[in-house]
Amino acid sequence: MAEREFFPQVVELLLMEAEAIERTAGRLTAAEVERAIALLADCRGKVVLVGLGKSGIIAQKIAATMTSTGTGAIYLHPSDALHGGLGIVAAEDVVVALSNSGETDEVLAMLPFLKNRGVPIIALVGNPESTLARRADVVLDASVDQEACPLNLAPTTSTTVALAIGDALSMTLMQMRGLTLADFAVNHPAGRLGKRLTLKVADLMHTGKDNPTINMEAPWLAVVAGISRGGLGAVNVLDEAGHLVGIITDGDLRRALQQIKHEELESLTSAAIMTRNPVVAAPELLAYDALRLMEDRPSQISVLPVVDGEHICIGLVRLHDIVRSGL
Repeated sequence: MAEREFFPQVVELLLMEAEAIERTAGRLTAAEVERAIALLADCRGKVVLVGLGKSGIIAQKIAATMTSTGTGAIYLHPSDALHGGLGIVAAEDVVVALSNSGETDEVLAMLPFLKNRGVPIIALVGNPESTLARRADVVLDASVDQEACPLNLAPTTSTTVALAIGDALSMTLMQMRGLTLADFAVNHPAGRLGKRLTLKVADLMHTGKDNPTINMEAPWLAVVAGISRGGLGAVNVLDEAGHLVGIITDGDLRRALQQIKHEELESLTSAAIMTRNPVVAAPELLAYDALRLMEDRPSQISVLPVVDGEHICIGLVRLHDIVRSGL
């Protein structure tokens, strides 16, 4: 069969799952949703997601989404729970139990022990008349008319609907808690967004011995040595008090040597080569803003001197350092 002939089937299955989510939105009752959100929002402990098989995988995803968006949550495998794992569940927690049939033996076996601890249970089920639904404090109807599976067996549409409900609960809680972009970034420090909102110039700049500096009277050979020694493609020029007065890049040096007469080389100093009043960065500046500072200009620059509030030079940051960080 030609590959292009699969396209209509794929589209049909996508639409089937999308329509199932739409029907779920119309099936859920305001009372049950409000009760579920109230239990989750008022939870003084953590949200414990349980589920077996494919429902367990969805439960893990919902737990991860909640945790990353301001609602502390964990996934507890029902079998592990019955063999000591229940010790992680406390009275101030809320349990969200996922089961399409609502009759999963391992999940049902947990219920008496959860009830004894006074833990509220939210059931996310495909059968609102099931045992799990009858024993839960809140029931969210995640039933579907048919799975996307041609045999109507493999959990497909049902898991999509359950995940969509979990996402909706998580995002509602996120908004209720007033989670900001900065808060989100703190929980995602390794992601690009997290780095853009948390990584500072101070985290990437070269300091101390790794920050080559020279004075204004240094001869051009000292400039060459300084650039070579630092390996950063530039050297900061300081006055006697350590204030930044200029910067010399290897490009500045090449251009100066091309323009000067041979007999004037001996008297060539850093003061004649340097770029005065260069663009600088503060150590607390976000690295992403420093990147924009270097790139969003008619003539891009590849290095930034770093100065403190008194214009004392404390380091040097390169475009390469920022790009390599993953921004």
